[in-house]
Amino acid sequence: MPKTALVIGATGGIGSETVLALQAHGWRVRAMNRNPGKAARRVRRLGPIEWVEGDSMKPGDVIRAADGVQIIFHGANPAGYKNWKGTILPMMRSTIEAARASGARILLPGTLYNFGPDAWPVVSPVSPQNPLTRKGRIRVEMEEMLAREVERGGIRAIIVRAGDFFGPGPGNSWFSSAIARKGKETTSSLYPGSRHVGHSWAYLPDLAETFALIADQETELPVFDVFTFGGHWFEGGADISYAVASAMGRPSMPVLRFPWPLFYLAAPFVGFCREVIEMRYLWRLPIRLDNSKLAALLGAEPHTDVDLAIHNALHGVSDLLQEPETSISLNRQSLVNNLFREGSE
Repeated sequence: MPKTALVIGATGGIGSETVLALQAHGWRVRAMNRNPGKAARRVRRLGPIEWVEGDSMKPGDVIRAADGVQIIFHGANPAGYKNWKGTILPMMRSTIEAARASGARILLPGTLYNFGPDAWPVVSPVSPQNPLTRKGRIRVEMEEMLAREVERGGIRAIIVRAGDFFGPGPGNSWFSSAIARKGKETTSSLYPGSRHVGHSWAYLPDLAETFALIADQETELPVFDVFTFGGHWFEGGADISYAVASAMGRPSMPVLRFPWPLFYLAAPFVGFCREVIEMRYLWRLPIRLDNSKLAALLGAEPHTDVDLAIHNALHGVSDLLQEPETSISLNRQSLVNNLFREGSE
C-alpha cells in the first residue's frame, strides 16, 4: 500500500510542487483547505489529491486530516506577510499536535530569515541564528518550538532551509512580483538588490524533489535534523534578471532598480511595504547556502539546469505549466507574450 502524506499549504508555491514530487515517488497525497473545492480548481495541474476541509489554525482539524498519514509537510505561510505573529506559531502548534496524534514525521521548509549578518557569507545547518527582524525572530521561535517538542518525545521532524523561491507553481515571490513581473506585459525587470552582489535562489521543483527523497527514507533518519539547500547561485545577483530577459527573447530588456524609496514613503500607511522593507537586509550582502550535508545524505542535491528552470518558471507566472517537458521547444518570444497576456486577464 502506498504511504500517505498530508500537505498543509498545497495551493502555495512549495506546497503544490511538493504534492507533485510526492506523487511521482508513489505517495498518496491528502491536502487540507478551508474551501477544498476552490483549492482544487486553483491547482488543477496537480494529480489526484484527497482534499479535506479544515483550518490549519485549528489543531482538531489538522489532527483529523492527519489520521493515518506518515508525513506532514508544513508549507503553510500567510500571503503578503500578513499577521505572522498571530498565524505562523498557531499553525505550527496545530501541525505538532497532529504529528503527535498520528506518529507522522513533520517536514518543514525553512528560510534565511532566521539569520543575521554574523552568519554570512555562507549559511550552514549550524550557523548562528541571530535575526535582525521581527519575522526572523518568529521563524526562530517556530523552529525552536518544533525542536523542543521533538526533545519531549513523540514527534519527529526535518527542516530544510533554502533561499528565495522561484518556479512554475502558484505563489508570490520576488521572482514573479519583480523580476518576471507577474501578470504584466513585461518591458523591464526590477531587481531588489545590488546587481553585483551574489544571491541564492531555490527552484521549487528541485526543493520539492529534495523533500520527496527525504520522505522516502525518513524512517531511517534521526528524529530531528536540519539541512540547507544550495539551489541556484547567481554570482552577480542581477544575472537572474538577465537570464529571464534572454529566455523571453528580449536580451536588451532593461534591469531597473527596485523602487525602494517609494516603499519607504508608503511604509507609514501601508503595512505590506513595512514588511517588505524589513527584509531588505537580505539583499545587501552575498548569502550562499552550504548543501554539503544534504548532498551527503542524498548523494547529490536535485538540480535543474538554470535555463530550463527559468523557462519553466516563466510558464508558471501565469500558472500554465501543463507539460513542462515541451516548454523549451516553443517559440520563446510568442510563448512569453502569451503567458503575460493570459496572466493579466
